[in-house]
Amino acid sequence: MITIDMTMPLQIILILLLAVILNIVLYRPIREILEQRREKVAALNADVEKFEKNRRQRLEEFERKLQEARAQAKAEYEAVRSATQAESSEKLAALRTEVENAKADQLKQIESQFAAARTELQGQVNAFAQAMAAKVLGRAL
Repeated sequence: MITIDMTMPLQIILILLLAVILNIVLYRPIREILEQRREKVAALNADVEKFEKNRRQRLEEFERKLQEARAQAKAEYEAVRSATQAESSEKLAALRTEVENAKADQLKQIESQFAAARTELQGQVNAFAQAMAAKVLGRAL
């Protein structure tokens, strides 16, 4: 059994004194180091969040600028395309007009040559008819 004598209060005092000394020498510095680590981790987490937010903003800005550049390039492409189509349509219309004029000129030349040949041949119809009749009949008319 436990006997209460002078050594028991002395042991209690020694244990309390050891707890106070350990608190001063060991536990308090460890708690301070742990608190400093917690603060450092919290600061690093805040920095990480700030960098992540900055990254998201830059990515959004990049995507926005990329879309603007794409829209601008598409608009420029459409403008150049429509200008090219208009220019080619104008050239094609001018070429068609030129071809139609050349065709009309050639038709007029052919008609005039045809009319000249007709008048020339009509003047020679009687001579051809007499020559054919003479050949068919075998004598001169």
